[in-house]
Amino acid sequence: MDKKTKFGWMSILALGANFSLAWGSAVEDIRAARKRGDLDGAIRLATQALASGELSLEDQAIAFYNRGVTWEKKKELERAIADYNEAIRLNPQYAAAFNERGIAWGEKKELERAIADFSEAIRLNPHYVPAFYDRGVTWEKKKDYDRAIADYNEAIRLNPQFALAFHSRGIAWRKKKDYDRAIADYNEAIRLNPQYADAFYGRGVAWREKKDYDRAIADYNEAIRLNPKDADAFNERGIAWGEKKDYDRAIADYNEAIRLNPKDADAFNGRGVAWREKKDYDGAIADYNEAIKLNPKGALAFNNRGNAWYEKKDYDRAIADYSEAIRLNPQFADVFGNRGHAWYSKKDYDPPTTTRQSG
Repeated sequence: MDKKTKFGWMSILALGANFSLAWGSAVEDIRAARKRGDLDGAIRLATQALASGELSLEDQAIAFYNRGVTWEKKKELERAIADYNEAIRLNPQYAAAFNERGIAWGEKKELERAIADFSEAIRLNPHYVPAFYDRGVTWEKKKDYDRAIADYNEAIRLNPQFALAFHSRGIAWRKKKDYDRAIADYNEAIRLNPQYADAFYGRGVAWREKKDYDRAIADYNEAIRLNPKDADAFNERGIAWGEKKDYDRAIADYNEAIRLNPKDADAFNGRGVAWREKKDYDGAIADYNEAIKLNPKGALAFNNRGNAWYEKKDYDRAIADYSEAIRLNPQFADVFGNRGHAWYSKKDYDPPTTTRQSG
């Protein structure tokens, strides 16, 4: 907040003018400071208001709530929750405070607490769209897609213009492998907001999973046009180019994904696959090494590196990587077959019957 605005409402208090008017101005000042990114200024304003001794219980709850929202934006979740607790203590009917506290619990991965708070917000206000939406997001994190969809349905019923809810419901349908319903929801999200890059991205993923790679690429193109810094969109477009066997374009997209996000293990893994398809096995192994360094629990990268070692006829290293992939994911059926081929290529027809143990 600039000093002039800050002085404006504080001086009204000092002069004994109508306090409710001054406090209303202060709330707007806090929100404005937060909106422009002056988070410390917003916290300072809320703290000053609380210290004034002039706020009613309801207004104190509003001040704690606004300060909590700001702490949350600063990723100081414990402080945010403490302020939401105080807002709720002062006003137990404060649905928005329950909802925001639920979001903070979700950020802390305490999903049951998050759901409890969203449910209480809904009980207090059965028409509170954000609580239905946020509870849906939390059910989705718990992989309970049916409950997520039910909450998105209610959010959409209450607000049919809610593009974000259509997008999120599309994600849930896609995770249930109902790609046609997913695409229908992405279509609606895009109709409501033609600049919605994430909806184009999500629809692209659904088209790719339906093996319609040209439509997938068209949607990734639009997602990238709208958000040229979306590393995931470049990565996904790389996958689609790879499925079309255009490995040079795939590698170019993986390069850009890695430039935008050097910690993206999936992009290194994908680029490794493209190098292997081009028979550059050393290039592939280098990328798989990096993918494994970034994500040592990624079974797919171990399997893929095993494939590259196999192509180089280094069967021992291939078997070691396949064994590690199996240890990490014993349900990974293909890798058992891959390891069997490696044993066969070694002319070892009686391999060990147990997988290698860690340690």
